[in-house]
Amino acid sequence: MAVAGWRRLPNLLQQISVRSLSSSALPEPIWQPPDEEASPSTNTAAMLYGPNDLRYVRLPLGPRPPPQQVRLEMKAVGICGSDVHYVRKGRLADFVVESPLVLGHESAGRIIELGEGVKGLKVGDRVAVEAGIPCWDTALSRTGRYNLCPRLAFHATPPHHGSMAQFIDHPATFCYKLPDSLSYEQGAMCEPLSVGIHAVQRAKVQPGMNVAVLGAGPIGLMALLGAKAFGADDIAISDIKTDNLELATSLGASVAICQSRGASPADVAAQIRAALPPRGPDVVIDCVGFDSTVQTALEACNPGGKVVLLGLGQDGMHQAPLALSTTREIDLIGSFRYNNTYPICLHLMKSRRVDVLPLITHRFSFDEDSLAAAFDTAARAAETKSIKVMFNLGDQDD
Repeated sequence: MAVAGWRRLPNLLQQISVRSLSSSALPEPIWQPPDEEASPSTNTAAMLYGPNDLRYVRLPLGPRPPPQQVRLEMKAVGICGSDVHYVRKGRLADFVVESPLVLGHESAGRIIELGEGVKGLKVGDRVAVEAGIPCWDTALSRTGRYNLCPRLAFHATPPHHGSMAQFIDHPATFCYKLPDSLSYEQGAMCEPLSVGIHAVQRAKVQPGMNVAVLGAGPIGLMALLGAKAFGADDIAISDIKTDNLELATSLGASVAICQSRGASPADVAAQIRAALPPRGPDVVIDCVGFDSTVQTALEACNPGGKVVLLGLGQDGMHQAPLALSTTREIDLIGSFRYNNTYPICLHLMKSRRVDVLPLITHRFSFDEDSLAAAFDTAARAAETKSIKVMFNLGDQDD
C-alpha cells in the first residue's frame, strides 16, 4: 500500500488525506457487477472517507457495463461547492457521508463500451453525463419531475458514488451526445448550467421581465446566463466579491452591485430596486440561501413577483420575514437541481447564446498530487479567485 501521508492545506482544507490505496484496502469496490469474474482492469477515483479525508484510490473495474448502461472514460469533471462542503464537513444539509464516497457530478466523457440493449449511442461518442438517475416508479418520475424522485440516485450524494474517476458506468438514457463544436469541458458545465436554467424556468422568466440574482458564485453566474438566454430585459447581480462581479458584467449583467459585508438586507434590497427602475425586479433568484438573503429578496422583489430559493447556504431558516410574501403576494418558489435541461443547455452553448468557458478559472490533471491542489484551490476561492475548478482527464481531443 502506497501512502502519500497527510497533506496539511491552509484554511478551509486544513487536513486532507490524499492516499493511494490498493483495491484490497477498500471496503466495497464500486462499479463492480454482481458476478465474480476477475478483471485485469483497474480504475482510479477521488474517494472521501470522512471530513478532510480525501483519497486517490485504485480499485477494480468490472468486466463489462450493465444492461442499458455505457462505460465512459471520463474526460472532464468539475469541482462543485457541494464537493468541497462534503470534504470539509462530511455532510451537506441532511446528506451525510457514512461510508466511502466517490465525489464529482459535473462531468463529460467518451463511450468506450456499450452494455446490452443500448441504442442510439456508439463507442467513441462524446457525451455530457446527467448526474441524477430516477427510479421511474414514482408519479414524479413518470411525469417529468424526476429531480424530486425520493429514490433519485444522484452522483456524489450519499450513498451514491460520483463521477470523479477514470471510468464510470452510467445509464445510456442520461448520456447526451456533444455537438462537434463543444468541448468536454462544456459538456461537464451542462450540470451547473442546468441548475441555473431550471431556476429560470421555474420562475418563467421571459422578455419584459427584470431579474435580480443574489450571489455571483458559480450557480449565481449560471442563473445570470440562464436569465439572459431566456430574454430578461435587465439583470442585476449582487455579491461581496468584486472579481466575480466583473465577470458577471462581462457575461451580460446590466448592473453589478458590490455590497459591503455589513450592509443590511434592507439596504441591499434598496440598491437592487434602484438598479432596476422603475419597479424593481419581477424575479429575484437567491443563490446564497441565508436568512439575510431571503429577506433581501423579499424586500427587493416587485409586488406580485417571484422569489426563487436556490441556494442552500444555511441549515434551516429561522428569521426570514415570510409575511412579506403574503402582504405583497410574492410567490416563493423552490428550485432543486433540474430536470430535462441538458438538451436545452447543449443547444444554448452550440448556438453561442451561452458561453460557460469564462467561468473555468483553474484546470488540473487527475492524479494524486493534483487532487489535493485542486480541492485546495476550490476551497480557498476568496484567495485563489477560483470560480470553477476543472479536472482534465486524458486527451481532450479524443
